[in-house]
Amino acid sequence: MKVILLEDVKSVGKKNEVVEVSEGYAKNFLLKKKLATAATAASQNDVKLAKQHEEKVAAQNLADAKELAAALEERKVEVKLKAGAGGAAFGSVSSKEIVRAYKEQYGEELDKKKLVLPEPLKNFGTYEVKVKLHPKVTGTLRVSVTEM
Repeated sequence: MKVILLEDVKSVGKKNEVVEVSEGYAKNFLLKKKLATAATAASQNDVKLAKQHEEKVAAQNLADAKELAAALEERKVEVKLKAGAGGAAFGSVSSKEIVRAYKEQYGEELDKKKLVLPEPLKNFGTYEVKVKLHPKVTGTLRVSVTEM
């Protein structure tokens, strides 16, 4: 019997896959627990349309991420930090401060979880911070840490 899986089922298949299983397994387990639905022509067409929509949304997300990465390459965020004795930086700059400064300077939101900082920035100067925008796209944002 052909069924369309509504969820991932171990050793059977992934969600929205059309699989062939025994009739007893389909009726007594998959259909009963609402893990699958019978594979009719209409339901197969619905799955096909859903997959096309998912691909379209994924392509749009990728294009948006590439566009934002290009915009980030051109931008520079300035973060001010207090200076301690001898002109050394007092404190450090974390992703939270970078995101706040970015929003103040450009009026756009960035997710602090997407910034890749191996460690907080503790010295004055210009740094290149990686920003994971998409699994396939990583942008670079220049961060300038200056004295207050």
